[in-house]
Amino acid sequence: MIAFLSHVEDLAGEPSRFLHLGLTSSDVLDAALAVQLQEAGQEILAGVDELLSACKKQAEAHRGTHLIGRSHGIHAEPVTAGLVFAGFFAEVVRARRAIEDALAEVAVGKIAGAVGAYANLDPAIESRALAALGLRPETVPTQVVARDRHAAFFASLARLGTAVERIAVTVRHWQRTEVREAFEAFGKGQKGSSAMPHKKNPILSENLCRLARRLRGYADTAYENVALWHKRDISHSSVERVIGPDATGLADFMVRRAATLVGGLIVDTVRMTENLNLTGGLYFSEAVLLALVGTGMTRQPAYELVQKHALAAFAERAGPSFRDRLAGDPEVTARLPVDQIDRAFDLQHHLRHVDSIIDRALKTEGS
Repeated sequence: MIAFLSHVEDLAGEPSRFLHLGLTSSDVLDAALAVQLQEAGQEILAGVDELLSACKKQAEAHRGTHLIGRSHGIHAEPVTAGLVFAGFFAEVVRARRAIEDALAEVAVGKIAGAVGAYANLDPAIESRALAALGLRPETVPTQVVARDRHAAFFASLARLGTAVERIAVTVRHWQRTEVREAFEAFGKGQKGSSAMPHKKNPILSENLCRLARRLRGYADTAYENVALWHKRDISHSSVERVIGPDATGLADFMVRRAATLVGGLIVDTVRMTENLNLTGGLYFSEAVLLALVGTGMTRQPAYELVQKHALAAFAERAGPSFRDRLAGDPEVTARLPVDQIDRAFDLQHHLRHVDSIIDRALKTEGS
């Protein structure tokens, strides 16, 4: 800033005495940074909207596509692929709101002099100048705008990156050879491995997972910038010159790549059904448990009874199915006739609320 002012003074001569009158460097630089962050934030939000659109389309397209829900990577109970995409949508909506809130918080400047006390300026000048930039004055300025505002902005980008990462982790699992439920688009002439021609690797998803780590690192660095000495030291400025363009550019790249990933995803509905049926209906175990409890049986004995047949069915694939084992156990049928066991094996009963959940998620857009 000093070099710039000296150069202008050399060019302008005597009128330059009015330049930078009563200001300190950060009066100019912090206002400029706030404007840059607003413009960068709007670009990022445009990419977020592309990702939301892609998630919404997939949620609608696969409302009724049956999919096994997993916890700890293990088959749990059935859901639909549309419900998964609706979950992505809802999380990205929350990330969008966080960015909007952070942009509002960082839309702040200060033209308050060397230590923020307006010693040689009228606060009215500050209000008028900042308003022309779409900014408002810092509540209690020092020599700089308080850096907790900037930390909140970079943290919101990290949150967006984490939402993108969750999508990417799911796609990476879906694309595993043993799973094969969905795949990244694979272009003509594309190669997955320099050595193995058969390979189709989830490179977009893996790339996004690694970049999310970088965004979180920038957020951590921004928090380190908050506690400056007294009215200000210079330890934050060199860092911001790096993380400002890097974090905003990276977030924009990530969200647009994620939109391409989700929009071009190839969903194998047949394979999803095959995987759903892989355990022979073990995912109905909770429904059977609750049916037994509904007859008056206490929970722990009911749990042990159902678990015994579920584990045996899983271990002895060539033997009777889970449902047949239950139907052949007098201890079970004494409480649950076969027709009631069959009702517990009703897939549509499990999924009867899916549409309302998806509707609830998709209605959050823009609210």
